[in-house]
Amino acid sequence: MSAPTITIGQPFTMHETVTYQDDAVVSKTLLDKKIGTLTLFAFDAGQGLSEHTAPFDAVVQILDGTAAITIGGTVHQVQTGEMLIMPANIPHSLHAEQRFKMLLIMIRA
Repeated sequence: MSAPTITIGQPFTMHETVTYQDDAVVSKTLLDKKIGTLTLFAFDAGQGLSEHTAPFDAVVQILDGTAAITIGGTVHQVQTGEMLIMPANIPHSLHAEQRFKMLLIMIRA
């Protein structure tokens, strides 16, 4: 089953716009502007993003499941409906102990 196509100016459901794939991390960019990006992700169990830093704060909103997000060595279990702000220049990583979907909001300022 493929994810629905979004149309700017029309309502859509975020968690249905990106689909899980076995043994993969799937991403779909909703907006990519000079000032920032909105990207949806679907992580299969066991997948993740290795530790890295970003020059800007980033906001994660969990749309489905639970994510293990490590910031500066501290692990946070972030669940459906919760948000977490990852501060700029602090190492962070994400791990899917179970499948989860998230919206990543990056503002370049």
